[in-house]
Amino acid sequence: MTKSEAKKLHCTVEAAIAVIGGKYKAIIIWWLNEKGVMRYSEIQRRVPQATAKMLSQQLREMEADGIISRKVYPVVPPKTEYALTDLGISLVPIVKTMDKWGAAWFKRIGLPVPCDEEI
Repeated sequence: MTKSEAKKLHCTVEAAIAVIGGKYKAIIIWWLNEKGVMRYSEIQRRVPQATAKMLSQQLREMEADGIISRKVYPVVPPKTEYALTDLGISLVPIVKTMDKWGAAWFKRIGLPVPCDEEI
């Protein structure tokens, strides 16, 4: 998010949602926290519902917002690795709280929790 976009926000909650509210951003944060450094293909396997275009867009936005770092190795074929930054790591407790809430919600409506790994 640019400074000019941030100036248009009305409250801090709106700012937080603008930064991490993308459809797959919390899931990406979860997996990067669980696995550490991950290549694009690894993230894609962990978020199979995301199209390649959408996943790339979410990763670019997260990098621009300082949530993740991206390292490109000059090899053929190209190798790109992603990791959480300190700012991204600060979001992990929020994502873990979302995980707990989501699990409780699934139980409340009588469905099994779909995630096969805890955050």
